[in-house]
Amino acid sequence: MSITGIKGFNDLLPAESGLWQFIEQTARQVFARYGFNEIRVPIVEKTELFCRSIGDTTDIVEKEMYTFMDKGGSSLTLRPEGTASVMRALIEHKLYALDSINKLYYMGPMFRHERPQKGRYRQFHQIGAEVTGAADPLIDAQVLLMVSRLFQEFGLTEPRLQINSLGCPACRPAYRQALVAFLAERQEALCEDCRRRQGTNPLRALDCKVPGCIEATQGAPAMVEHLCNECDQHFSMVQNYLTAAEVLFSLNPRMVRGLDYYTRTTFELVTGLLGAQSAVAAGGRYDGLVEQLGGPAVPGIGFALGVERVALLLGDRSFEKTPDLFIAVMGDAARTAGFRLMAALQDQGFWVETDCEGKSLKSQMRRADKLKSRYSIVLGDTELVAGSGTLKRMADGNQQPVHLEAATIAAAITGGGQT
Repeated sequence: MSITGIKGFNDLLPAESGLWQFIEQTARQVFARYGFNEIRVPIVEKTELFCRSIGDTTDIVEKEMYTFMDKGGSSLTLRPEGTASVMRALIEHKLYALDSINKLYYMGPMFRHERPQKGRYRQFHQIGAEVTGAADPLIDAQVLLMVSRLFQEFGLTEPRLQINSLGCPACRPAYRQALVAFLAERQEALCEDCRRRQGTNPLRALDCKVPGCIEATQGAPAMVEHLCNECDQHFSMVQNYLTAAEVLFSLNPRMVRGLDYYTRTTFELVTGLLGAQSAVAAGGRYDGLVEQLGGPAVPGIGFALGVERVALLLGDRSFEKTPDLFIAVMGDAARTAGFRLMAALQDQGFWVETDCEGKSLKSQMRRADKLKSRYSIVLGDTELVAGSGTLKRMADGNQQPVHLEAATIAAAITGGGQT
């Protein structure tokens, strides 16, 4: 019996990889325009990192982390998100001392032991960006602008940007007290998780997807109504900057983040095209996180998008790549000449294929059709003696004579529209 993959850990097949490469390349290009540099962090970290940063009472820590003991007796965890790892690296390597403002982005797999569903798997992939060292609302607006422009570059009119403010340690306690009092009057209507979290993380009730909780929390007090003067001014300036840059957004006072480290500006890009799990990207400000992890009091803001979810939104688009040229050969001398020509053209950046199975000319041309090669050329004794052959454009059968030189064939292919 053959061995199959683990449920929720998916293979990315060649037919899909072109789409993922488009997403990753587009992100790199957009991030570069805003001054971000890539950081690559390990997929395994000390468990303590996520307990301290994400929060012991979050669903991720309580239920979803892949945690194990290594042979040395240390508790290790497959990273469930990227921000904590990036902040750990920032502190460990003292990047804040090299530059007061750090703009970093990352790409890679994350791991959560949750029920697999459409666009959400146990190994999933995120692209994220973080800015540390600046508390100014201008930075918040710049991150939101970059996220909006990134989705424009993807060619997506959805998802839509929603923003909120979660306040700060000065104003959140009063809001928390008001929310707990509100929920206490409706406790019987809340699900078990929301009742359990009332004393530890009551804000999560506003984000609960259970119908009874959604109905019970209608009319709940909003954080934006309890902001201190500084948080209120900060949030107003973020909105002013977004309006000045013509970034479309809406306010969502019920938005909360599932991680404990968020403060002030929070945001999501949401869509109705993927069912109940509507957030495609999300993030916010986390001004106390670096200090909480043992670093200096450095403010920060960031976001992450789900690559699988973006791929679903782009799923009807073709990113198929095809060869520029297929060289069909007849005889040993032609086989050697074809290999030499193929190597020369590949050195110039063309995708070239040739026969490697000793098949008939008819079979070789069928192979060229199957690969959807843009051009083909046949090499045999006659062509080798003449030093020229016939280049065929496969889409319409158009033919033209060419010298059997890489430069000549490259010019003919490029003139027909190089891929």
